[in-house]
Amino acid sequence: MNSSTRARMLAGTTLALTASLVLAACGGSGDTASEAEPKQAEQAKNGGATTVENPLVASYDGGLYVLDGETLKLAKTVELPGFNRVNPAGDKDHVVVSTDSGFRVYDAARQAFTGAEFKGAKPGHVVRHGGRTVLFTDGTGEVNVFDPADLAGGKRPEGRSYTSAKPHHGVAIELAGGELVTTLGTEEKRTGALVLDKNDKEIARAENCPGVHGEAAAQGEVVGFGCEDGVLLYKDGEFTKVDAPGDYARTGNQAGSDASPILLGDYKTDPDAELERPTRISLIDTRTAKMKLVDLGTSYSFRSLARGPHGEALVLGTNGILHVIDPETGEVEKKIEAVGDWTEPLDWQQPRPTLFVRDHTAYVSEPGKRQLHSFDLESGKKGTSVTLPKATNELSGTVDGH
Repeated sequence: MNSSTRARMLAGTTLALTASLVLAACGGSGDTASEAEPKQAEQAKNGGATTVENPLVASYDGGLYVLDGETLKLAKTVELPGFNRVNPAGDKDHVVVSTDSGFRVYDAARQAFTGAEFKGAKPGHVVRHGGRTVLFTDGTGEVNVFDPADLAGGKRPEGRSYTSAKPHHGVAIELAGGELVTTLGTEEKRTGALVLDKNDKEIARAENCPGVHGEAAAQGEVVGFGCEDGVLLYKDGEFTKVDAPGDYARTGNQAGSDASPILLGDYKTDPDAELERPTRISLIDTRTAKMKLVDLGTSYSFRSLARGPHGEALVLGTNGILHVIDPETGEVEKKIEAVGDWTEPLDWQQPRPTLFVRDHTAYVSEPGKRQLHSFDLESGKKGTSVTLPKATNELSGTVDGH
């Protein structure tokens, strides 16, 4: 064998070895070349970040955590000074973040703020209903309504807007027929609600709901607003008052479900308390305009109320138990040991265990341990847990309303 032939054989061997090493490396990563290319293209488009499926977003002092909804793996830490609140935007990708400057839209799936922003002092309630998302800015009294599908373009979506007669801590919801139901009040006093048709003409008004706060929609598109003496319902074009026992009985936080005609609410009876820690909840039957009280034997907070996929009433108690309640009977059907005992802090902006529900999964934060847990509502079994760098405060995620 001459020297030139030997050189050609060595070169061929080297190429073969190199090719086999490259193939082994690809195989070891679990990606074939055809699988890897779309991932690389996706990462490049997202600034190096992979898309997170069904993301969760939790706030902490100084920022946000974005987590995978199934594994709870931390995907992104977002630095964002100030006290920030998070709510579902109404689609599978975005959440609405309430910041010092107003509402900002965050693409949680791709971990980046978009160009959609609704500026204004004191951004308040975010309501999703019937494929519409409604923002209420307390400092201006401005109401903005949009289709969450329009967030996909990354810009502020075009939509309906309305400005209340006076700025106040309010809330609004748009119904399927285009009616906008929104609260009445001033910074000093809130009195009730009014209804505008799709052309913004007033068609109904009620001013018998002192201290009106919060809303929830029940089956049949019945809307409830909490009062200091019961609940105000808007049903079939008319307002109806559900009276509570006693002169003062505040139901300021509610949770509704399209699968149930009964609203879940809190229930407080001490107007002078610095912080009342109630043990009773209210169940408001929108068919009969009657209220039922259920004593759980444990207190809870305004971040403890949610609804399950079948309309179950869910309450996270300070005893660490997630109560699954039949709203028709008020019976506690299941008790899920979720977290350890906790005490609601005096300052409402301070962290406490928080409940967020999506489909058949309940997510519960445990700030004292810097942890977050998931639970299957059908079986009551824990899914997974994660420990985060800092204690979380609010907890939310993407929820597709279409």
